[in-house]
Order: sequence, then structure tokens, then C-alpha cells
Amino acid sequence: MSVFVDTSAFYALADEGDRRHLEARSAYDPLTTRTLVTTDHILVECWFLIGSRLGREAAIRFWDGIRSGIVTVLQVTLHDLDHAREAIRRFPDQRLSLVDGTSFAVMERKGIERVFTFDTHFGVYRFGKANKRRFTVIPG
Repeated sequence: MSVFVDTSAFYALADEGDRRHLEARSAYDPLTTRTLVTTDHILVECWFLIGSRLGREAAIRFWDGIRSGIVTVLQVTLHDLDHAREAIRRFPDQRLSLVDGTSFAVMERKGIERVFTFDTHFGVYRFGKANKRRFTVIPG
């Protein structure tokens, strides 16, 4: 079973000073037996966030970790971008980012329903027939 990894989880793991670092470590350890996936958009967002807050060397360590194979990086397609725009339109009361929207699109396209994140948007978003399905958020 695959688990999608969001920027907020990667950042909490990378920053030992983050208020959710210990919670992220505890949630991550059991996930290492699962197939972890993310997107190229998350990779870029993390590179910028980690680099701007923790410095270039921390961003390079993050990138090297990704390249080591701990997570599979999926590409966002043009169809995913269209789907993201529709998701953002459907939830006008939420401040969904383009990366949130493309993450939802890729997760739906790949049938991934579990997500390692601290971003509350993943718990709000609904999809499927009559928008009745939702993602399982880890940690829950």
C-alpha cells in the first residue's frame, strides 16, 4: 500500500527544531515498510522551504535522501494541473495551493488514499462520487 508524503511531513522530519519533528519521526518509522511516493512539485517546494529556512546544505541532504530511493517521485501531468484547478475551484473557502491541488490529482490518479502530512487541507478535501471519499491522514 502506497503512502503519499507531503511537504509538511518532509519539512518536519528535516527540521529538528520544528514543533512537529518528534511526531513526524514517530509517524515516519512505521511507514518505512510501505511504498512512499511524492511528486516533482513537492520536491521543488521542499527544496525551496528547507533551503530558505535551514540552509543550502540541509536542502542538499534532503535532495540526496530523495535520490537514495526512500521515496518514489511521480511527475505531475497536464491533466493533473487541470484537475488541480478544478479542485481549487470546488473548495473556494480553502486556501489550497497549486501544490495541494496537484498532490490531490496525483493521489486520485494513482489510487493513493493515505497521506503523511500535517497540512489540514488533505483532511478537508473530498473526492469521488458525490465527493464522499476522503484521504486517510497520517498521523491521524
